[in-house]
Amino acid sequence: MIATAVRHRRTRPRRLARRRIETQFRTLVSPHQLNTRRGRTIYWIVLVGMVVAFTAIFMFPLYWMVTGALKAPEELDQIPPTLVPQDPSFDAYLEAWNLLDLGLLLKNTAIYAVGAWLFTLAVDVSAAFALSKLRPMFGKLITGMMLATLMIPPMVLMLPLFVTIVDLDLLNSPWAIWLPAAANGFNIFLLKRFFDSIPRELIEAAEMDGASPARILWSIVLPVSRPILGVVSIFTVVAVWKDFLYPLLVLPDTDSMTVSVAINSLSQTMPTNALTAALVIASMPTIVIFLFFQRHIMAGLTAGSLKG
Repeated sequence: MIATAVRHRRTRPRRLARRRIETQFRTLVSPHQLNTRRGRTIYWIVLVGMVVAFTAIFMFPLYWMVTGALKAPEELDQIPPTLVPQDPSFDAYLEAWNLLDLGLLLKNTAIYAVGAWLFTLAVDVSAAFALSKLRPMFGKLITGMMLATLMIPPMVLMLPLFVTIVDLDLLNSPWAIWLPAAANGFNIFLLKRFFDSIPRELIEAAEMDGASPARILWSIVLPVSRPILGVVSIFTVVAVWKDFLYPLLVLPDTDSMTVSVAINSLSQTMPTNALTAALVIASMPTIVIFLFFQRHIMAGLTAGSLKG
């Protein structure tokens, strides 16, 4: 009995330490279990399985759209559908390009997106810098009112915005897209939050050297704000590129339509595979932009301080 009591006293601290570790890491698999071969094997199986499953779920619509344009109309409408084209052909892409004049539509949409991007950077960066670093009178009130506009549904603003565009005679003009896109409360809020994290000492040192606010913005603030500028740029370009209802109202002329509006207008007179090919071509620019600049999204949204 004495030996049993001694062994019990020796193993008790180990059990208490293990219990404290399991209490500290309240997860499905504790660090102690992950250190075993069986735990590591299960961990990697679950991790790889989840990554593959979610990748397949998110990539399947894109795969279905790309392969659907390679099928004949009869095969595309077949029930049950085929996952792999039986007789793949790229004729639908050429047909969609010629029927819709996608070159002109993509050019129009690119002009609208680039112009909106430039105006957004000019207006939103200036407004965010003024609210963050220049500290104007009633700055907090202005910020609160700006954030309050984010609670208004976009559909509510559609009618007064359209009436304003008509009164200014801006129908079928790029200005109808550029001007409303320039004032974006969400982008100003993102930029202001990032500018708030820039040390005040940098601004004060530049002011002591005689730098103007415009010089401070151009030489100090913008060079360290590349991540958030990338985020705002991606959001602006993608929003203009995929927008449908507003361009449908303010760009009724065929020669000034965006690609999404034109595809919808002619969708009833096109073969199904050609329509699918047009959707693939129209979505490619935004997919390429996202693939090239995806790291800027998380970098810009998570950046909140400077080290030095």
